[in-house]
Amino acid sequence: QVQLVESGGGLVQAGGSLRLSCAASGRTFSSYTMGWFRQAPGKEREFTAAIRWSGGITYYAESVKGRFTISRDNAKNTVYLQMNSLKPEDTALYYCAASNSYGDDTQPRTYRYWGQGTQVTVSS
Repeated sequence: QVQLVESGGGLVQAGGSLRLSCAASGRTFSSYTMGWFRQAPGKEREFTAAIRWSGGITYYAESVKGRFTISRDNAKNTVYLQMNSLKPEDTALYYCAASNSYGDDTQPRTYRYWGQGTQVTVSS
């Protein structure tokens, strides 16, 4: 069982930055692929970024490439999402997710565990 708690969301102006954190419980955190997804009102949950257990392989949605960076600290059981050059269209509820199975890391169905989400609002 893995429990995930996100933090770091808030209100920021366009062009600003935020860093999201996701703290995970469980001694096997280092073996999980970790992902960030986001969901805006009236829209489906969409992939944002993912990082494999070793941290050496990362994936990004095209819409955030070059602006967002995912990283992890396995010693702290924490994954981060550094978000720079934020745009109003980045406004969403951001979820952290964990997967210990093989599959498409960009798909929500691959992830077994989910946090409650943290709200990010970018004003224009």
